[in-house]
Amino acid sequence: MSADTLTGRGAGRFRLQRFATWDVAIILATLAVIVIAAATVEHFGTSRNAGFLVLDLAPILLLALPMTLIIATGEIDLSVASIVGLTSSAMGVMWNNGVPLETIMPLCVLIGAILGAVNGLFVTALGLPSLAVTIGTLALYRGLAYVLLGDTAVADFPRQFTGWAIGNIGATSIPNVLIPMIVIAGLFAAVLHAMPVGRAIFATGSNPVAAAFAGIAVGPLKFWLFVVSGAVAGLVGVFWTLRYSSARADNATGLELTVVAAVLLGGVSIFGGTGTLPGVLAGVVLLTSLQNALRLASVSSEALTVVTGSLLIVSVLAPNVLVGVRTSMQRRRRRTRSPSPT
Repeated sequence: MSADTLTGRGAGRFRLQRFATWDVAIILATLAVIVIAAATVEHFGTSRNAGFLVLDLAPILLLALPMTLIIATGEIDLSVASIVGLTSSAMGVMWNNGVPLETIMPLCVLIGAILGAVNGLFVTALGLPSLAVTIGTLALYRGLAYVLLGDTAVADFPRQFTGWAIGNIGATSIPNVLIPMIVIAGLFAAVLHAMPVGRAIFATGSNPVAAAFAGIAVGPLKFWLFVVSGAVAGLVGVFWTLRYSSARADNATGLELTVVAAVLLGGVSIFGGTGTLPGVLAGVVLLTSLQNALRLASVSSEALTVVTGSLLIVSVLAPNVLVGVRTSMQRRRRRTRSPSPT
């Protein structure tokens, strides 16, 4: 029996290794940012600002949910923000032509799903890299948004809808959007972590050839993930338009960078195969809280872009460095435990 077993150090090290993960690190960093910002930035800790924070967080989190699944398969979708802008433009055009808003909203989700299906077909049917495809559709969909609506804005949406988008639950300071956001996040968490399709997603990201040999329909799986991503982006287009009471072709411009940064910051590997939705949620909250605090501190939008880009780089490098350090430590421990040759 080893000394580690007698003293309990081996079990203690095992417990520490279980918690020494990127997910835990990002959750702790999120809590630290919130505490520090609440103590040092004026108005950050108020219930009013917390409501604004949730409204800012909602579109990023909603887009990050399907993005997590796509990146876990080893693909990426950079067109999501342009789909938001295009569905917002379509919403404005349909409203100007007398289509009821109750009809417009599901149509926008359907339009988003069709746009996502176009991405999926290019990637799965033609075998094109998703990075190149979605960079192309990023420009294409944004251009179509300007074709539909031009530089004008539609802003006469019914107050009952715009009021709900920015309103709170009863007399509380809890935004209405928090409830559907929690429900949708719960559904994605169940799919990724509690259903066979989640295991198929990770297997595809780890080794698509082996996944195909194991009976996983890799092509259809990726296709439908792009469809879901587009549909959620269409839903975000509706929310974005109602929140700001403005349908514009440039809505959500550049949001894809924030979404990808939040997902990677949450511990999802850019190479696919690993990641958790709790980590992504923490990444979204961390990034949104940091941006909110910096805005309250009157930091320029250019500086916010620099911060987002820096966190994107850190989110790619840091988990790999952490894995390398842990692997090196494990090898060193094995060498010290191995009996020396006599």
